Amino acid sequence: MSAALYTTQAPLGGGGIVRSPALAQRLLNITLFVTMALSSIAFIEPSPHDALMFVLLTMCVAARVPFDRRLVPLLILTVVWLLGGLLTLVQVGDQENTIQYAGTSIYLGTASIMFACLFSEGDLTRLAILRRAYLLAALLATLAGYLGFFHLVPGSQIFLDNERVSATFKDPNVYGPFLIFPLLLLIVGFMTRGIRIGGLIIVAALLGGLFLSFSRGAWLHFALSLAVAVTLLFAVSPSQRMRNRIVLLTAGAGIVVALLVIALTSIESVRDMLLVRAQAIQPYDVGPGGRFWFQQLALTQILEHPNGLGPFEFSRIFGGQQHDVYMQGFLVYGWLGGAAYMTLVLVTLVIGVRAVLISTPWQYYLLAAYAAFVGEVVEGFVVDTDHWRHFFLLLGLIWGLTVATINSCRRRDYSVGADAGGALLPVAP
Repeated sequence: MSAALYTTQAPLGGGGIVRSPALAQRLLNITLFVTMALSSIAFIEPSPHDALMFVLLTMCVAARVPFDRRLVPLLILTVVWLLGGLLTLVQVGDQENTIQYAGTSIYLGTASIMFACLFSEGDLTRLAILRRAYLLAALLATLAGYLGFFHLVPGSQIFLDNERVSATFKDPNVYGPFLIFPLLLLIVGFMTRGIRIGGLIIVAALLGGLFLSFSRGAWLHFALSLAVAVTLLFAVSPSQRMRNRIVLLTAGAGIVVALLVIALTSIESVRDMLLVRAQAIQPYDVGPGGRFWFQQLALTQILEHPNGLGPFEFSRIFGGQQHDVYMQGFLVYGWLGGAAYMTLVLVTLVIGVRAVLISTPWQYYLLAAYAAFVGEVVEGFVVDTDHWRHFFLLLGLIWGLTVATINSCRRRDYSVGADAGGALLPVAP
């Protein structure tokens, strides 16, 4: 076969050269686009996205996507987390739903490693594909949410959950956070490349969808992630002119968000729901059977059960959930799995912030992913996020682009393949 039919890639470990068929690469990119474009369809199990993930994994093997040795910590921590969960199944392994829960954890852990491998070369084409596909997925979900909330078509109530928009998800508290990463990609693009009308329309649409989820956790998540993104952008900006633009656009964004909220609250149904959801403490937060009451019980159970309780056992015994992913980690995966999960989150936060400060062509993609991840980590204190698909996408993306950053620095230091003068300028998403 002609050499023209192959693309050449350097393996992530820094060793020789790996040749992968150009056709396999194209098929991999197409599969990545379709998989991510359908990632917002999550109200059916298994979802089309889940089925396509196995196809994507197959295409990664066919395209010879390499595994960099710097991803070994991610692999080890993920395996230990999953091993802790499997050990707890000894107590409840005769129940079908617990087996399915463990299978989902294994699938998502594998997905994070696969995404890390996919992006560990800093392939800008692949990152652009991810961006376009994720934006499409977010727009499809948001459109469904508008159809449901305003009852624009018959049967559109399937996109609602107790008058809150869940769109193509089962839960508004998952739908809202799903929109934050694409919002950050667009906002970072505005601050680095300038505002575009099409992008501004998409941002307004996604912000409206986020608002109509009436998820307090998602609102806090977005505010925190945006603050992190703006702070990091300011820190890495190469010029005073860009820093001035960031300040001006941040102020302008605040005004736009305020106007959007005012416009939406002029609709009676929106205003009534907002008055209910805007209360800092909801009735289900306090008292016996409330969120905080369950969290106190969960802490007691964690201390009494080193091997955890297993999936769904806490809610079966006490009649409710603790709504804290870190407590969930110890309750479902035992002390071993819970400690591994918390370590994985903390290590990701540390390596991500170090990598995002280094100028690379993918810096702004990493910045948006890291900012979204920080918000998701904080939201985990009030919501169980351990089976959120986009959480594991962000996790894998941060690890992958961090590895790409380490390798690019090494190549630059040894003057192999990259020019320190201009080859590593960041590209806005």
